[in-house]
Amino acid sequence: MEMAVMLTSSRLIIARKRRRMTLSKLSQQSGVSVRSLTAFENGHKDPSHETLVSLASALDLPMSFFSGPEIEEIEIDALSFRALSKMSALDRDSARSAGRLAIEINQWMEERFTLPKPDVPTLPHLSPEEAAERVRALWGLGEAPIPNMVHLLESHGVRVFSLAADCATVDAFSLRWKEKTPFIFLNLEKSGERGRFDAAHELGHLVLHAAHRVPHGPEAEQEAQQFASAFLMPRAGILAQMLHNADARRILSAKRKWKVAAVALAYRLKDLGLITDWGYRTTVKQLSQMGYRRGEPDGIVRETSQLLNKVFTALRSGRVPMSKMADDLRISVDELNKHVFGLVPLVLDGEQEERSFSSRPSLRLVSG
Repeated sequence: MEMAVMLTSSRLIIARKRRRMTLSKLSQQSGVSVRSLTAFENGHKDPSHETLVSLASALDLPMSFFSGPEIEEIEIDALSFRALSKMSALDRDSARSAGRLAIEINQWMEERFTLPKPDVPTLPHLSPEEAAERVRALWGLGEAPIPNMVHLLESHGVRVFSLAADCATVDAFSLRWKEKTPFIFLNLEKSGERGRFDAAHELGHLVLHAAHRVPHGPEAEQEAQQFASAFLMPRAGILAQMLHNADARRILSAKRKWKVAAVALAYRLKDLGLITDWGYRTTVKQLSQMGYRRGEPDGIVRETSQLLNKVFTALRSGRVPMSKMADDLRISVDELNKHVFGLVPLVLDGEQEERSFSSRPSLRLVSG
């Protein structure tokens, strides 16, 4: 009789949800009965070695993943999911589990590097417009356009990760892990302008809702949207651009300065009273005919992570292969890459030597 092997039930649950599988689907893919899978996830039974091989293969994760320490799921109410009531359980849990793996990646980095400390205020008592102005003032941004939202967030201690492509139904979400470290997860399938707005939107949730209110629902979404608009396009800065009664041509010119979507800028102008409701509808119709409703023709390059790039550069300079990082995390290099903007470099020939850092290097980030 084959001996059972130790299984960490919480990791099996995370892995199954990460792959968007029901118990029935995993049973079909692995050949393991639903009854046995239920017993494994409840911690009532351990699998045989052969069974664990089948599960690891079906879930596309190393066998070592399933014997690691317990891994706590993220509570749904801690997440800023949009239109949560319309989201399928599979989509919700896949993104939630992907976020949990990213938290493990961050912990690995914090144990080896000195990362920027969180510096994101919580301002639940302010309106979205007031909160955006306050954060800009606290961060010394003035009224100018923000060169790079991801770099700015990272320089203030926000951990920014990419959402895996198989979580494409989720635009973005955020949370404060253990009510401390702020995280933002971004979908890379969106335009560069949309990615910046999503990042600012999630910052709005962290500022207005995290640890104070459930960060989802129609009211919270509207507030985060207003925050993002005001943060990326500050009132004084936009008023100084002389965009009163701006037409589509002037909006397209100004959007390049502020690095926002054309329709988002048009809406901000309406919100500030610089164009009428009729002017807004007319302009949006023109922009739609020019292809700016579905995307941003000739848009900006998608922003990526400065912090993660510096981590990988430091590891390369210390001749620590990416496979070592993945092994420590008990995931594959391919899985790792899905969470880090695809920044994991290709393995170089002869990259075998492994070194450790005698002290935790500090990573200097600029706000971009």
